[in-house]
Amino acid sequence: MSQFYDLPVIGVDVAADFSVATILSPSGDIFKKYFRFTHNLNGFESFLQLIKKTEEEFNSKPKVFCESTGIYHLTLLHFLSDRQIDIRVINPLITNSNKNFNIRKVKNDKLDSFSIARLCKFNDVKTSFFTSKDMLHLKFLVRDYYKTVDLRANAKKAFTNALYVYYPGMQNAFTDITGKTPLAFISKYPTPDDLLNASSDEVLTFLISSSRRGSKWANTKLEMLLGIASSASVLGINPLTFTSKVRRFVDTYNFYENQRLDIVDEIQDFIDSASFADEFNYNISLLCSFKGTGFISAITLLAEMNDINNFTRASQLVAFFGVNPAVNESGNFKGDSNKMSKRGTAVGRRALYAIALSSIRKTKAGVPMNQVLYDAYHTKLKGKKKKVRLVAIMNKLLRYIFSVLKNQKPYEVRDSRIHQQMFMSVDKSFTDVA
Repeated sequence: MSQFYDLPVIGVDVAADFSVATILSPSGDIFKKYFRFTHNLNGFESFLQLIKKTEEEFNSKPKVFCESTGIYHLTLLHFLSDRQIDIRVINPLITNSNKNFNIRKVKNDKLDSFSIARLCKFNDVKTSFFTSKDMLHLKFLVRDYYKTVDLRANAKKAFTNALYVYYPGMQNAFTDITGKTPLAFISKYPTPDDLLNASSDEVLTFLISSSRRGSKWANTKLEMLLGIASSASVLGINPLTFTSKVRRFVDTYNFYENQRLDIVDEIQDFIDSASFADEFNYNISLLCSFKGTGFISAITLLAEMNDINNFTRASQLVAFFGVNPAVNESGNFKGDSNKMSKRGTAVGRRALYAIALSSIRKTKAGVPMNQVLYDAYHTKLKGKKKKVRLVAIMNKLLRYIFSVLKNQKPYEVRDSRIHQQMFMSVDKSFTDVA
């Protein structure tokens, strides 16, 4: 039975510019039907007055529920929270699975608000944890960072594809066309004719000064580039028109790169000035104790999970990131091709994926970044598919992260058998004392 069974409950269906609310009395009858209010100060104030009127009518504070609708519910959530109104957010997946209580196929804002109120009053519904304004702003900054990274990557991909048409072969001349030397080179010699008409000494000097890799590398690279330019001058489609495309790409790429760097600085400055600065910075250092975990990856994980105290078990954190397997069973049937649920934070999974990839690699010196995870991926899980193995590593990482943040101690690479021995020794010492 729901803990709100004997209380007034308000269900709110949130749209972009307005919301519709339905209020159920403690007995379950409709007290106020389909109250519509706009998303401005006057609209919020009128809804607040209705909440107070409901409280006076039943001598009990009503519980307000709304769906998580991306960003549209956030202003209402914080407006009511700042005024000590108990408002809770539920996952749309929960409400969508319970809206078919009527045989007729009808869906509108009015019925949705009633459905939300009815569901939350008579059922024990899980709600999302509250995110403070500071943490919410940090989360937005982190997501802006990844959007900028994606825009930069899309610009790079489009330009690389254009090379196949205008300058065939140049896409293979450098490992990364957006590196310092390749970007400077393509800007100075944007067409095959620009390179072929330049003196060899000039190009060699440019390559040596730009790359700082010596004359031997520069001579080898020049020979390759001249061969590419000779072929591209014949095969390329209107290579002379490529100059303007190169200029636009360089300007666009540099713009997104500068935006990315600005956001990183803004994130750091905001964390240092936020109310949770000391605790958050310490948690960043704890996550960075995992080799291969960068500054942004650590912040992403912390911003997405909000507060580790929202999770009582490691399995809850795994489910929140959507790394747990989706179960497919019915009667005697048990699915054997279960996939990752992916019902959690996509941005958090992205950062976790990057950390998992680093954890199963070796350093330039040939030493594994994380010996335990490296052995698990390359030895214990060897018979599994690559994606299955990587998801298993992500799962393990989340359990380690849960333990590190809960215990507030840096991560130490230990074999599971050593962990078991340590646990048994501690357990034995408690038994001896007893």
